Amino acid sequence: MTATAGEAAFPLQRARGAAEVTFKAVGGTTRLDVLRQEGCCKVRLPRTHDGVPLAVLINTAGGVTGGDDLGYAVGWGAGTRATATTQAAERIYRRASGRGRIVSRLTIAADAVAEWLPQETIVFDRAGLERRLEVETTASASLTAVEQVVLGRTASGEEVREAAITDAWRVRRDGKLIYADTLRLDGDIRAALAGPATGRGGRAFATILHIAPDAEQRLEAARDLIAGLGADGVDAGASAFDGLLAIRLLAPGGRAIRDGVVRFLEAFRGRSLPRNWSC
Repeated sequence: MTATAGEAAFPLQRARGAAEVTFKAVGGTTRLDVLRQEGCCKVRLPRTHDGVPLAVLINTAGGVTGGDDLGYAVGWGAGTRATATTQAAERIYRRASGRGRIVSRLTIAADAVAEWLPQETIVFDRAGLERRLEVETTASASLTAVEQVVLGRTASGEEVREAAITDAWRVRRDGKLIYADTLRLDGDIRAALAGPATGRGGRAFATILHIAPDAEQRLEAARDLIAGLGADGVDAGASAFDGLLAIRLLAPGGRAIRDGVVRFLEAFRGRSLPRNWSC
């Protein structure tokens, strides 16, 4: 029996899921507004000690592989403040065919304070991923967002030789596109990241955005924070324009990038990350 015939006779089960959570302001307090979940995507709302609501997004399939399709939507109503994160690192496993797809949509109304703080995405050898983060925000709102990609668990001796990754950000403020970034890696990952202008051999990278009225005023403080990450082997840079602060981090492996992201975000935000980041 050929592989094609076998796949036709015994189609592989694919993970499908979608989750939506939105918040509203009631008497100056942020409350849950809408909660929907289906398939493998779930949401939990644990108690917090600082009074800021926390939405924890969960993929009960345990990872993503070719043909899986996951969607998340988080909305912050006018004047709300809340954080969205993931239960654990997302894992992108070797695929038989196709790519896994993850689309996250964030909607942030006037005067809201939003945080999008998922844990890292770990990509395994011969994995395929198409990920997209779409943001609709407003001039008076604030958003701090992070995404991390780790190519294999270097501490376990894993090496990613080949993979297909497309990772796109699209951010609009009051309907106007203000930030567009697309990363594409396809084929020989080691060669693609070996060059001095690409990855210098790094195996983990992260992007942090802060979009707020004060974003440009915080550039020097952000540069001071990332300057201290070099001792841990993390290369980083920051720039700001048009109410947007962008930070890039590059590291030799997952532990270094995670430690660098944690140190930066906790200092920049002035408070600890969600407790599940420590689990």
